[in-house]
Amino acid sequence: MALAAHVGDAPEFAHGFQQYGANYAVPALFLRSFPSWFVGVAFAAIAIGALVPAAVMSIASANLFTRNIYREYLRPRCTDKEEARVAKIVSLVVKLGALVFIVALPQKYAIQLQLLGGVWILQTFPAMILGLYTRWLHRWGLLAGWAVGMTLGTWMCSTTGFKSTTFALRLGALSVPGYAALWALLANLAVTVLGTLALSALRVSPGEDETHPEDYFSDRA
Repeated sequence: MALAAHVGDAPEFAHGFQQYGANYAVPALFLRSFPSWFVGVAFAAIAIGALVPAAVMSIASANLFTRNIYREYLRPRCTDKEEARVAKIVSLVVKLGALVFIVALPQKYAIQLQLLGGVWILQTFPAMILGLYTRWLHRWGLLAGWAVGMTLGTWMCSTTGFKSTTFALRLGALSVPGYAALWALLANLAVTVLGTLALSALRVSPGEDETHPEDYFSDRA
């Protein structure tokens, strides 16, 4: 719609596009298409919409901390009420930390971290997902694969100046562009499997599974 409205060619929006790039297309479309009072409503909706995922992620971070660190290691016998109170405090701290990050640090850092987030999170796939279905993969092999995937994925993004996650894999004279996270994941899996085979051949202990059936199944209807 912004292309059809030719907002990119309008001189009054030239400064906005120069400063914010293509991200300015939707605000420019609002400014051209609607009266000023409705533009205010639309901009407010964008701001509120941006807060929703931030709130969800801060709550998720707080729950991860209270259940996996606070209750597990710091206060194993804490009550549910105490856990909820600590989660609320941590959620607020995360929100304030995110606000300080955005206000105090260059905006490009936030964009770069968002770009890298997709690359990094995919490297947990072998350990988090495949580990649910098989005990064959060795824990140290999984750790080595994760480290290789993280390092390789970050390096691929750095070659573009952290402006893109597309990396051209060169095989002789052939260049195959693709998602950096996918290339890193393939390397992750290769190192994990090869590491598992090598560690198994050396008879290195894979560790003991401390989970029990009751951790996954409940007798309650």
